[in-house]
Amino acid sequence: MASGRAEGAQEGQKEAAGGVEREQLCPPRWAEHKDHVWAWDFIHDRIQGGGPLKWLSIVDEYTRECLALEVERSMGAEDVIEVLVELVRGRGAPGHIRSDNGPEFMARGIRQWLAWGSVGTLYVEPGAPWENGYAEAFQGRVRDELLNVEEFAGVGEAKALAAAWREDYNRCRPHSALGYRTPAEFAAACVPAGSGALRLPEHTLGKERLTLIAPGT
Repeated sequence: MASGRAEGAQEGQKEAAGGVEREQLCPPRWAEHKDHVWAWDFIHDRIQGGGPLKWLSIVDEYTRECLALEVERSMGAEDVIEVLVELVRGRGAPGHIRSDNGPEFMARGIRQWLAWGSVGTLYVEPGAPWENGYAEAFQGRVRDELLNVEEFAGVGEAKALAAAWREDYNRCRPHSALGYRTPAEFAAACVPAGSGALRLPEHTLGKERLTLIAPGT
């Protein structure tokens, strides 16, 4: 009888938070090195004529780099996977990706692709956006400095302005948390994980790095 109640409790835990098992929900795991934890999220906006714009941002939690700032009228699982494939081809895979448990990030195709690449998923507890603090703070900056400032005539203009903003953010803006270096400067100075050399001391956070595709392949 007791074992039956225990099994029922376990099933209830697995069904909590919209079907995400508790062990998948975001644990207190923070980035220790470059490409250990990426964070991603969507931002919704509109063009001048009223049509929708959907932005996908991906940031490296350790280096604070904006790895991607993509915009389209709409984005599905296949579009997101294409962005990931390009990033991984040039940079290697992250150990983990942190996100909320919205339908885009829970899509079967995305979860299968990440599982195939041994990329861990860190899902934020429902109603706890602070657990995805880097993505939330970054999106606030994108909205304040780009979306609320510019009026986009179309997707092409949005893409061009996004690329320019991302370049400025990564290469021209020092961060106090990075020793007053830009994200690009800090990332270039980072010691590769597992090299045995001393890592840079600023904001040490997380765990192991897993690899899907070696950079440059």
